[in-house]
Amino acid sequence: MKYPLFFADSFFVENPERIEPMLFLMSLYMLVYNLGERQLRNTLKRIKTGIKNQLGKLTMTPTLRWVFQCFQGIHLLTLDGVNQIVNLALHKCGMN
Repeated sequence: MKYPLFFADSFFVENPERIEPMLFLMSLYMLVYNLGERQLRNTLKRIKTGIKNQLGKLTMTPTLRWVFQCFQGIHLLTLDGVNQIVNLALHKCGMN
């Protein structure tokens, strides 16, 4: 929530009845995010490997945000009913 792109500081709820649902959704988001990051780290630990962090050093505890950034530019292209993955360059994150 401290990350500037989360826009938590610019968030304003006019109706007090909407505060509780918003807190519930934010808590649910944080739970799912944390579980995803935990699963990623446990899997890396189990297979005894890591991925490169932003500095290019191998890490066993990457953030889920960094992994999402690694896949940010990947697109699925469909031409004549054939699906192709475009811009798959995972070497940036140390995944080969």
